[in-house]
Amino acid sequence: MTQSRQGSSVLNRRSFLAKTGAVGLATAVAVHRFAHGAFNEDMEVNIGLIGCGGRGTGAVLNALGAATKVIYPATGYHTEDVAENATVVRKNIKVVALADLFPDRLEACRANLQKLGRDVPPDRCFVGFDAYKQLLAVPEVNYVILATPPHFRPMHLMAAIEAGKHVFMEKPVAVDVPGVKLVLKAGELAKQKKLGIAAGTQRRHERSYQETIRRIHDGAIGEIIYAKCYWNGGEIWVVERQPGWSDMEWQLRNWNYFTWLSGDHIVEQHVHNLDVMNWVLGTHPIRAVSGLGGRQVRTDPKYGNIYDHFAVEFEYPNGVTVFSQCRQINGCQNIVGEFVKGTLGESDCHQMIQTKNERWRYRGPNPNPYEQEHEDLIASIREGNPINEAENVAISTMTGILGREAVYSGQSITWDDAMQSTTRLGPEKYEFGSYPVAPVPMPGRYRFL
Repeated sequence: MTQSRQGSSVLNRRSFLAKTGAVGLATAVAVHRFAHGAFNEDMEVNIGLIGCGGRGTGAVLNALGAATKVIYPATGYHTEDVAENATVVRKNIKVVALADLFPDRLEACRANLQKLGRDVPPDRCFVGFDAYKQLLAVPEVNYVILATPPHFRPMHLMAAIEAGKHVFMEKPVAVDVPGVKLVLKAGELAKQKKLGIAAGTQRRHERSYQETIRRIHDGAIGEIIYAKCYWNGGEIWVVERQPGWSDMEWQLRNWNYFTWLSGDHIVEQHVHNLDVMNWVLGTHPIRAVSGLGGRQVRTDPKYGNIYDHFAVEFEYPNGVTVFSQCRQINGCQNIVGEFVKGTLGESDCHQMIQTKNERWRYRGPNPNPYEQEHEDLIASIREGNPINEAENVAISTMTGILGREAVYSGQSITWDDAMQSTTRLGPEKYEFGSYPVAPVPMPGRYRFL
C-alpha cells in the first residue's frame, strides 16, 4: 500500500478528534441543561421499539429511566426485566409502539412495560418481517430504538431516517461492508434532516471514560506507542433448537451464533473495546496485520458457525500497533478492558493515568451509561441540536469486520481493500423455511471478497 493511498482512506486525525470532542462536549452541555430544565423539557418523546428481545427491552427501560435486572442464562434467552419496585424516572417519555418478528418476544416486553403502568395497545404491536415498516408508519412515533439482530440494523436505520424519526441503535450496526456503507449514508441523511442518532457504544457516554480520554488527548501520557484491548470472557446464552422450528426461525432466535446475523463476537461484543481504541487514537486502523482464531471449545452445532476466540494485530497511522483479543470460553482467566502506553505514561482509558511522577484516578460522578446514552440523545433533541454517532459506530463496526476477515482468511488485509468488499451476508429474501447453516470459515481456504 502506498503512502498516498493510506492518506486517502484514513480519517484525518485532527478533524476526527474535533468531531468526537465536540460530540462529547455537546452531550455534556446537553446533560447539564437537561438537569436544570433550561430547554424544551415538555417535548414528548414517543418511543417505538423495533426488536423486543432482552437488549431491546433493556434499552426501552433505560430510556424510561426504570431500573432493570439482567439475566444471562446458560440456555434460553438473555432477559433484561423490570427490577422490583422500579418506577419511570424521566418526564414526558412514552412507549407507543412495539415491533418484533416473534409474538412471544413482543409479549414478554409488553408485560414488562405493563409492570410500570405503561401498556402498549394491541393495535400498536406489530409482528413479522415487515413489522418495522408498520411501526415507522405510526405518526406519533418520533424516537425509534433499533435492537434486532445486527444484520438488520442498516436497513432499519435507513428506513427510520427516511421516515423522519430520531434513532437510538444498538451496536454493532452491520455485519458486512455494504451494511457499514449504508449506515454511513443514513448518518449523512440524518444530518441533512436534523435527526439525532445515538449508538449503544455506551462507553462514549460514561463520565469516567470521557474524562480519562480527554486527558489522554490533552497529552497526559505523551505520544501513544501501542495499545491493547480485550473482551475475554465466558460463554453467553444459547437457544436450543426446538421441534417444529425451521432453519430460519432457529437461526433468528439463536442469532448470536451465526455470522450473517451477529457478525461473530469480534464484531457483536468486542466492538465496545475496538470503539475505545478508535476514540483514543482518533482514527481507524489502516491494516489488520495478522490474526489467529478458531472454534476450539464451542464445536456443537447449536453454536452455529462462529468462532470462540480471536486475536488480531491492528496497524494504525504513525506506526501505532493495537493488540486485540476476544474470547467466549468458560473456565479461563477473564479480562475486559482497554490499555494504552505512551511516551510519558499509561492508562486504562476509563479511570486511571499513571506517569513517572503521578497517579491520577477518576473520582467524579459516573451515572449508569446505559441510561446516560438515552439521556444525552433526548437532551440534544429537545435542545434542537441532535447528536449523530452514526459515523463513529460504523467505523468501529468496520474495525471488527476487518479483524474478523483477517482471522477467517489467515491473511493481512488493508482497510482500503476491505472497504471494496461487495459481499452481503444473509438471504436474499426473508421468510421462514430452509436456510442451511454456512460452513465454519477455515483459514487458508476462506477467501474475503
